[in-house]
Amino acid sequence: MPRLFTALTLPDDVRMWLTGLRGGLRGARFIDPENYHITLRFIGDVDERTADEVADALSRIRRAPVTVRLNGLGSFGNKKKPHSVWARVEPTPALMELQAEQERILQRIGLPAEARRYTPHVTVARLRGSTPKDVADWLTIRGGFSAPPFEAEAFDLLSSRDSVGGGPYVREERYPLSMALAA
Repeated sequence: MPRLFTALTLPDDVRMWLTGLRGGLRGARFIDPENYHITLRFIGDVDERTADEVADALSRIRRAPVTVRLNGLGSFGNKKKPHSVWARVEPTPALMELQAEQERILQRIGLPAEARRYTPHVTVARLRGSTPKDVADWLTIRGGFSAPPFEAEAFDLLSSRDSVGGGPYVREERYPLSMALAA
């Protein structure tokens, strides 16, 4: 039973910018650079028939490439227990429309709606035992982070094994973003 999600993968130069954020945060398990990505839609554990249906439905998306900009950092978790730090991805209209279209398509084939509001980001590290002060200090020191923009010319259907996050991920399908929307 594959665990699936859709994502934009990052070019090597952007991965290198993100690796500059590694270190200096107690309790952080930094993500390996080859596993950096921007999740568009987490699908979850599905049977093979549903996986095939997902792959087919996503192949009907026709969109132009998306310009992606990473700027700023943040954390997820509550005030007492942060669980990850991430690089912010600018929520441009093109990116948000691509994500929303995937959400609609996946609901149409019977998958439940994503419960959380979509926040585009790249997870940099998962945290265990980091204090809110540790995270605040790390964010303050690196808070001006930005990377050069890039054009995402495809999105991927990725699978992962059941693990404690952070990969390894396998590309199941690649969908080009090379067509403009029909008028």
